[in-house]
Amino acid sequence: METVNLICIGCPMGCPMTVTLENGVVQSVSGNTCRRGDIYARKEVTAPTRIVTSTVRVTGSTTGAVTVPCKTASDIPKKDIFRCMEALAGVTVSAPIRLGQALVKNVASTGVDVVATKEIL
Repeated sequence: METVNLICIGCPMGCPMTVTLENGVVQSVSGNTCRRGDIYARKEVTAPTRIVTSTVRVTGSTTGAVTVPCKTASDIPKKDIFRCMEALAGVTVSAPIRLGQALVKNVASTGVDVVATKEIL
């Protein structure tokens, strides 16, 4: 048996949780006060994911902006974060850019797009 201690990020409560695993299979989750905690803990110990935030270069902005903040449209496997960041390092987009506009499709072959989190004129 293996135990993993986590602090839940599923809601503002921040519950301290303990996950018990046997041969990589979750046997129990304790310490959570809501269902989101149970879901988060099971996913975090078996297949952790993250939303990645960054910036990419912008050309042609009328306001002088040189970068646009962006994020993955959904979470990606934690193991793919560095490949995602490497893919974004070489990206330059042209203004105007709309909020939510896809800047990179299928980043690092994750099946997830990177989208703008700010409008740039």
